[in-house]
This record gives sequence, C-alpha cells and structure tokens, in this order.
Amino acid sequence: MDYFSGLSISFTIILLFSLGGFSSTVAYDALDPEGNITITWDVVSWNPDGYIASVRIYNFQKYRHIEAPGWRLSWTWAKKEIIWNMLGGEATEQGNCSSFKSDSLPHNCERSPTIVDLLPGAPYNQQSANCCRGGVLSSYVQDPANSITSFKIVVGHSSTVRLPKGFTLLAPGPGYTCGPAKMGKPSKFLTPDKRRAKQAIMTWNVTCTYSQFMAQKTPTCCVSLSAFYNDMLLQSGPYGNVQGELLFKKDRRSFTFESGWAFPSTIYFNGDFCVMPPRDLYPHLPSHSTRLVTSVMTSLVIYYLYMMYCFV
Repeated sequence: MDYFSGLSISFTIILLFSLGGFSSTVAYDALDPEGNITITWDVVSWNPDGYIASVRIYNFQKYRHIEAPGWRLSWTWAKKEIIWNMLGGEATEQGNCSSFKSDSLPHNCERSPTIVDLLPGAPYNQQSANCCRGGVLSSYVQDPANSITSFKIVVGHSSTVRLPKGFTLLAPGPGYTCGPAKMGKPSKFLTPDKRRAKQAIMTWNVTCTYSQFMAQKTPTCCVSLSAFYNDMLLQSGPYGNVQGELLFKKDRRSFTFESGWAFPSTIYFNGDFCVMPPRDLYPHLPSHSTRLVTSVMTSLVIYYLYMMYCFV
C-alpha cells in the first residue's frame, strides 16, 4: 500500500435502517470472497442409544465478527434422534418429551433443535473447549484465538449415524446460507501429553457463507467524505482527534490525483458495503493545483450530494 504525504481522509459513517438503490451484484464481500463459517461435526464415541459428537464452529471470515447476541445453529435430524445431554451449549427449547416415562428426560426432543452458546461464567462441569462467550466469535484473521467455539452433544435414538440436514446459521440475524453436510477426513485430537493422536470415528463438515443482500436488501450505512491535510491536523492542538481503522486497496486505473481528489470508490463497514455518492459527482479541482485548500463551501457540497444520494 502506498502512503501519500500531506493527505488524510476523514470518514463519517451513518447507520440507517432503510436505504434505496442497492444492487445484488455486490451481494458477497469482494474483500473476502473465500470467507466462510465452517461447522465440523466429529463422532468421537458410541453409547448404547447412539453416539457422542464434538461440534466446532470456525469463523474463517477476515473482517466480519459474530457480535452479541451471538450465533444460533439449527438443523433437522435425519430420523427420530434426540439430544440426551450437552456441554458448552444448550437447546433453546426442550420440545415434547412426553413419550419418555423415566425421571431423566432428554435435553431436547425437537425434530429441528436450535443451539446457542453458553454465557460467560457457566459452571465448569457444563463447559467445553472455547465455549461460553455468549455466541460471540471474532474473525480468524483479526483474533484467531477467539474465532472458534465448540460444544459436545450426546445423541440418542440413533443406531446408525445419519447426517442431519437443513443446517441454518443465524449470526445474530439472517444472511448466512449453509450447504449440505458432507463427509470429510476424520479429525485427529492430541492427548493432553501431546504424544498420541486419537481419531474421530467419522467427521462431516458444513460450510456457511454470508450474503449482504440476503441479510438486508438495503445497506445499513452511508458514508460522507471530506478532505483534510494534513499539517492542519497537527495544528489542531491538543484537542484534535483522528481515529478509525481504514483498509485501502488501490486501483491504479482509477486512484489518481487528476481531478485534485483521491477518494476511495468503495467503503466497507463491518465487512458490508456502504452507500457512497457516485464518483462522477465529486467536486473537481484543477489538476495543476500545487496546493489543495479545503473550504467550507466544498464540505457543504460533498455533504449535500451525500444526503441526496442516501435519502432519495
């Protein structure tokens, strides 16, 4: 990335509930085309009524975190399976377990259970590895240690293992589309002394990808742009403040100073596209100017264009 002396750009990001003019051609994040959330389901042992599985959720996205209130994972059982018990997560409903006559009822009897993460501070004997953050997951690139979570599940009424179907991920709202569960290479787990590797009986994987267009057909943010120089920020005194995280990718065909401006053409907020004024409506300055001066009138023009584009 090139750094240009004497120029910095200030962004104002305004969250909106409804905006018009969004095209499905930008449904997936161009900055992270390979990003996904992968769910790994490992059958680790058998029991008299079914099996025990370890389920892990990986956030392999670069820029999109899963914020509070966290992820919700659902699926549909292939037959009449139930959940006897869980660690590291819980079903939101128990369902109808009236067919069981014992005092010990299953954790969940629904055909399509919905699972959520446990909250921080859950009792130790109810936890599993990397659990109990209230469903919050960081992106793998920005915070790999907190980009994974897991829960263990004791499945009953399953004499043979059949893959669940219809996986759905809400994180925390819509936007993710999950593919079918596919058999994969069995996972391996190191023993605590790291001298022996145990292997899962079988493993299947589910891949979920994000679509901004499916999450919300209209963008949730707008951007207004204004230019500062510089030395002007240094002269703003002890109360001057500039903050934010900006990711630039320069297109050499369009990122020039020919018109006196160097505004980006696309801006993302939490990995989603933001609405910006059309580039051909940006105010133009003579390309031969030796020094660009920001005026009150220029700022008003840019803001006026932004307001017209976002709210019309």
